[in-house]
Amino acid sequence: MSTESRFSGRAQLALILGIRVLRTPVAFGASGIVEDRQGRVALVRHSYKTGWYLPGGGVDRGEPPADAVIRELKEEIGLMHSAPPELLGLLTRKVGWATNVVALYRVRDAVVEFKPNFEIREMVFADPASPPPGTTAGTRRRLAEIVSGAAPAPYW
Repeated sequence: MSTESRFSGRAQLALILGIRVLRTPVAFGASGIVEDRQGRVALVRHSYKTGWYLPGGGVDRGEPPADAVIRELKEEIGLMHSAPPELLGLLTRKVGWATNVVALYRVRDAVVEFKPNFEIREMVFADPASPPPGTTAGTRRRLAEIVSGAAPAPYW
């Protein structure tokens, strides 16, 4: 295949993908069910929304999601060390006119040194069977799956 043909094919693919992103945008994120050695899970309160959530965030372009979840946990809750992240599944949810796909990981034996920051105001370790009041519905579903041993549902 000539260089010109390869370039033309790449340009066409880039155009097709660009149009698709405008029509059906997708954001890719990674969240963690972070457990300490007592089996409690980390929940966070953001500065920009109410409720208790699982920590996590966006996956950067070209970044492996397992790396992204560890990076986010270090930034958000001060993760010092843990067992390697275990992929539980890929979940999807609608966010406005976009779709959010989340790689959900279980991160065991976590040791954190949390300090409030611009994004995360509070963090608690909670019993997954009895999360605190204000825990969001999606977070409650993920915790119930962990407690029961069920596989994650496909929707957040």
